[in-house]
Amino acid sequence: MESISRAAASLPKGAAHPSLAGFEIAVILPCYNEEAAIGAVVEGFRRELPQARIYVYDNNSRDRTPHVAAAAGAIVRRESLQGKGNVVRRMFADIDADIYLMCDGDITYDPASAPALVAKLVDENLDMVVGCRIDADEAAYRAGHRFGNALFTGFVAALFGNRFSDILSGYRAFSRRYVKSFPALSNGFEIETELTVHALQLRMPIGELDTPYGARLEGSASKLSTYRDGFRILKMITRLFKNERPLVFFTFIFVLLALLSLGLSLPLLLTYLETGLVPRLPTAVLAASTMLLACLALTSGLILDTVTQGRRELKRMAYLAVPSLAALSGKRR
Repeated sequence: MESISRAAASLPKGAAHPSLAGFEIAVILPCYNEEAAIGAVVEGFRRELPQARIYVYDNNSRDRTPHVAAAAGAIVRRESLQGKGNVVRRMFADIDADIYLMCDGDITYDPASAPALVAKLVDENLDMVVGCRIDADEAAYRAGHRFGNALFTGFVAALFGNRFSDILSGYRAFSRRYVKSFPALSNGFEIETELTVHALQLRMPIGELDTPYGARLEGSASKLSTYRDGFRILKMITRLFKNERPLVFFTFIFVLLALLSLGLSLPLLLTYLETGLVPRLPTAVLAASTMLLACLALTSGLILDTVTQGRRELKRMAYLAVPSLAALSGKRR
């Protein structure tokens, strides 16, 4: 906590936060075996956002996480399906609020940044604000995780648009219309990638805010596996690329197969032009079959692109069916 406090002090101070009176705020904390830290996290958010309801969703913890959270004043609920994505899906479905603030229960994120995150969301009428992590010491952010975050952020920027600098941050503020239009298909730690791409594909108004990031408390262990969860995040990015940009995805496959087919067929074509013979019939059949597969891939991309456009329109209509924060603020004045 001392390292977080020092990092917070080094951040530039903005103007005073506007009043958030009239908005229903829910702090949502997915937790798995966080007995050592969850009490301090709940107390921190109760202090910084006294008007908010704080929910802790226990994900089959084997320690006293739910008891400590309840003693600290949180509303404790349980999700039996293991994985952070499953917990987020349940929280988004169950909880009704105007503003949602999601954070991990391990005290690595600073509760003191919560008012600024929520205020930015309201002041600029945004749908999501991401807390970009500024680590105070090396122990807070392992080298493998730092490299993976930069790599995956670059992938998402190249495929979907460069609007985020930290796509894997677990500290985020959402509007109601974001939460109630988000399908939440992920099971585990790849949920942050899905949250990011959903906002990018619907071109939502979004923002970022630097927030301190500190080391875990002694007795608290990270649940994130560098390689296993990194592979799952990469798999999620690939799946979202295929689902959200199918024409580009299948055009890439078309180009690879077409080049392979041309590479196989060019020597045969030159031989045929010289002699009038096709000496390697199996190679000719392979080249023709590969080109056929390339054309099928391109056709699939064209068809799925039309389907994706329809899906995106439906998601956009579901998103617009929920009032924005500006509209809610106007009604309550």
